[in-house]
Amino acid sequence: MFGYDDVSKFTHEVESVLDKCRSGDLPITKDFIGLTLKARDHVRRLLDLDAQPDEATVADGEAILVRFREFAQGGPGPRPAKASQEAPTKVVEALTPEGEAAGTAGATFRVVFKPKPGIFKNGTRVLKLVQELAELGQADVFPHMEGIPPLESLDPETCCCSWDVLLTTDKDQNAIRDVFIFVEDQAEITVEPVTGFAAAEGGKRLGEILVDRGEVSPEALKEALGSQKRLGEVLVEKKIVSKPQIESALVEQEHLKKVQERGEAAVGSIRVSSDKLDALVDLVGELVTLQARLSRTALDLHDGPLASISEQYERLISQLRDNTMSIRMLPIGSTFNKFRRVVRDLSLELGKEAELLTEGAETELDKTVIEKLSDPLVHIIRNSLDHGIEMPEAREREGKRRSGCIKLSARHSGAYVLIQVSDDGKGLDREAILAKAVEKGVVAPGQELSDQDVYQLIFAPGFSTAKVITQVSGRGVGMDVVKREIDSLGGSVQLDTVVGKGLTVTLKISLTLAIIEGLLVRIDREFYVVPLSSVDGCIEIGREELESNGERRILSYRDELVPYVDLRSFFEAGGQEPEIEQIVIASAQDSRVGFVVDQVVGDYQTVIKPLGRMYRDVEGLSGATILGDGTVALILDVNRLALVVQREGARRGTARS
Repeated sequence: MFGYDDVSKFTHEVESVLDKCRSGDLPITKDFIGLTLKARDHVRRLLDLDAQPDEATVADGEAILVRFREFAQGGPGPRPAKASQEAPTKVVEALTPEGEAAGTAGATFRVVFKPKPGIFKNGTRVLKLVQELAELGQADVFPHMEGIPPLESLDPETCCCSWDVLLTTDKDQNAIRDVFIFVEDQAEITVEPVTGFAAAEGGKRLGEILVDRGEVSPEALKEALGSQKRLGEVLVEKKIVSKPQIESALVEQEHLKKVQERGEAAVGSIRVSSDKLDALVDLVGELVTLQARLSRTALDLHDGPLASISEQYERLISQLRDNTMSIRMLPIGSTFNKFRRVVRDLSLELGKEAELLTEGAETELDKTVIEKLSDPLVHIIRNSLDHGIEMPEAREREGKRRSGCIKLSARHSGAYVLIQVSDDGKGLDREAILAKAVEKGVVAPGQELSDQDVYQLIFAPGFSTAKVITQVSGRGVGMDVVKREIDSLGGSVQLDTVVGKGLTVTLKISLTLAIIEGLLVRIDREFYVVPLSSVDGCIEIGREELESNGERRILSYRDELVPYVDLRSFFEAGGQEPEIEQIVIASAQDSRVGFVVDQVVGDYQTVIKPLGRMYRDVEGLSGATILGDGTVALILDVNRLALVVQREGARRGTARS
């Protein structure tokens, strides 16, 4: 139709073979799935070509078709027994006015369940059947109890009730009838699709429901509608229907109304270009900056009415900011699904067996963050497969399953999302990493490092423990990319490993990269912002006490020794040092670190602006923001500063030794 003749010829043969698999004539094997994925890649190549395919592409396509023809003629592997052609099951597709089949979401059925009086004698629990039916979807159940005799004449072994059930489900009629498969000869069971209600304005009327159910004739309905009384009252007075039948019809009417309202609500979503969302976030950022300016002006003028307006404006801007950020939130599951193909192809390439499990795919994250997470996760998964998961024979010798397992999970933790990639492989070898680091000159011989410091060495540029360079590993590039990308997101990476048991890589990422809550601090005349989600507390300390610490740079905080960094000396700021310094205690790299400042100004909504190209590699900074008076404040990179503190501590320890 569109001139894709090469694609059409190729897919025609592939579809013919896939149709035989669908009908059960051909087996679906691991090799067949691999061949199908190759066919998908070939179709993608054909679509990407601007001109006619070259000879190599045509040859690849023909080779794939030859394999498909082999499968069509019997293929490798056992042929499954064909399904019995006797007594075929007829699937009824009740079409709604919108053309939806009964098996799709939103199909509504009217189920009448009338057990015979002796159904209890074989141990049948009819209420369990009704409950099982209700679990198939959204259900409203109406019991008919008019057949129950007075208590003195009631036989407890006789069933005197029946049930009408209105069920909206994505299952078909066969699935509904399967609920009653063992009592079909002991009950009267009717399953009818309910149609026409979606097109009825205001829902289906009571008279229409009674006619559909066969309880009232159209003539009797027309006659009853001529009365001034309510329709139900007239029909009961004339003994055309009973009161329970009217009540059951009213239950059906309410059920259909709820289904229709829910369907209308589902239409209330629209597609919006991501560029428009980005522009909206930028505008909200400008409003946040303007609000900060208004608050500053109200404070300087000491104007009460203006301050009141400023507070109301701040609350509205805060709500607008939160709503705008939530619009850009997307479930991370779309990114997770990409890695199933990565695990499958790479495990086949390496001759290993592995499966990918995912958890928390519904966890939401800013779309810009999700886009930047793809490459780091690919490298981590490739590293787990290449370095972590052992060969099937080696796993069997160690008492493990032949097939390795890689688990990808995500969950919220405060203002962060924790993404974990764990495997059940051999884990990290501390001594091998340390020896390679000494050989590369990354670590001095004899230098004492904690386990976490040693494991972090695998993120060093050009560092690899692989003995042979392959297409997958050996160049020391992959994990360096992971560290660089996660640092650019203001996140952190933690490694937890047990030798012989596996490795867990935990990525800690901020929910959003556009607007954050920050703690504004001052050093001399310069302002800095510490992300509030990282702040643990603030303390005061005298200048004399700081000077008495010398090079130790350690203080006591909540019965814990916490290292600190003097930001004045770190950023080489000038000005007079105050007599009383303030220290902001922040959580970073799974530990606490202190930042010495002149003054803690207070909470501040921070619109993150990227640094210019000249300042991108400045250590300790992740961005900038504009204050209410137009001055620029720099945003501290807490994780990078914590690493600086750790390096200085290690350097001083080496110097003393």
